[in-house]
Amino acid sequence: MSDPSTMHAIARLVPHGARVLDLGCGDGALLDMLQRERGCSGYGVEIADDNVLACVRRGVNVVQLNLDEGLAMFGDNSFDVVLQIDTLQHLRNAEVMLRETARVGRAGIVAFPNFAHWPNRLSVLRGRMPVTRRLPYQWYDTPNIRVGTFKDFEVLAHKNRLRVLDAFGLQRGREVRFLPNALAGTAVFHFEHD
Repeated sequence: MSDPSTMHAIARLVPHGARVLDLGCGDGALLDMLQRERGCSGYGVEIADDNVLACVRRGVNVVQLNLDEGLAMFGDNSFDVVLQIDTLQHLRNAEVMLRETARVGRAGIVAFPNFAHWPNRLSVLRGRMPVTRRLPYQWYDTPNIRVGTFKDFEVLAHKNRLRVLDAFGLQRGREVRFLPNALAGTAVFHFEHD
């Protein structure tokens, strides 16, 4: 995620000085911003060699790890906040990683493409899988192995006894609180375990 307005919308959920674990941190841009602008510390977790190198060049602490193997190397409540920004939809066992996020962090923040956004619904009604700015891949070459909606995550959070502290959509970097399931391309949830 490189859109500055989206990064700032998510960053405002992270307390100043928090110890952060960023799962699937990409090139480390968000964690770098949190360190510089909010005095945070912590680690990124990334699997791709190029992204690990980019993190190191930014001065972001990074661990190269396949998230599908879990977070056993991190103890309970090791971090104030665990981020999963554009990560959940790529994981083989998203529910297990969500529980691990809640175990390792006092709070979690997830953001993912909202498949129920109205342009996506319209594409499906026309008989085609959506290709949008937020979901830019064809069905046959997408890195997403899961599709989910704002409402789906609410159900999953309830099932896993996660207390949602804040939830909203993002559309072009702006918060969407009215009908986010239909009007936002990205779903954002800030939660903690009960």
